[in-house]
Amino acid sequence: MQKIEEIETLDQETKNAYIRRMFNGISRRYDFLNHFLSAGIDRHWRKQAIEISNLSSGEMFLDVACGTGDLSIEAAKAKPAKIIAVDFAEKMLQGFGEKKRKSNLNGKVEMVQANAEKLPFSDNAFDAASVAFGVRNFGDLKSGLAEMHRVLKRNGRIVVLEFSNPKHFPFKQIYSFYFKKILPALGHLISGDSQAYSYLPESVLSFPDGKVFENILLDTKFHDVRSMPLTFGIAALYFGIK
Repeated sequence: MQKIEEIETLDQETKNAYIRRMFNGISRRYDFLNHFLSAGIDRHWRKQAIEISNLSSGEMFLDVACGTGDLSIEAAKAKPAKIIAVDFAEKMLQGFGEKKRKSNLNGKVEMVQANAEKLPFSDNAFDAASVAFGVRNFGDLKSGLAEMHRVLKRNGRIVVLEFSNPKHFPFKQIYSFYFKKILPALGHLISGDSQAYSYLPESVLSFPDGKVFENILLDTKFHDVRSMPLTFGIAALYFGIK
């Protein structure tokens, strides 16, 4: 099993292929594990992400690293003109396709297999773009954010929902123990994949959250950047404007 430090040293293409294989491997249990391991709070976080995006009817919405589509399904409630959902893991998109049909979203949501660092869309195509729990898996973080900036219209909004590291006692210590010890064991038990659920806490711990990530958004030419911690700092929402 490769450690997060080893994965981060891989070139962009190799890292993308490594993470794609890992997420393809857990795709069938992905939704259950997300909801179970977060006690269902992740549903509320996605709702908040769409609310802060100010998505409205008639707009074009881009869901990057969409996974099995929960954020797109939430976004559809705002009745945008079109939702484009992108992920590089084909089995994640297959799972989303099943949910899309059940939710009667076939004409509303288009799925595209692609890497965040090479979005197959023209400049200035979207009114809002979001990524939920996927930005830390970008092969190159700044390249992925720069691509999202490129495809947004002027004054377009970006919203990033991502796990964070709680900062205050005693929740910091409790969360750290759960994330490092309990979550990988439960993930392995339910999904059969210990690697993916060891990667999860490692990738969260190494993610540049808070003010550091706000500065990365500023570096990639977003302005009016702000963030909001969620549920004792377990996760955070980041917002910016092109």
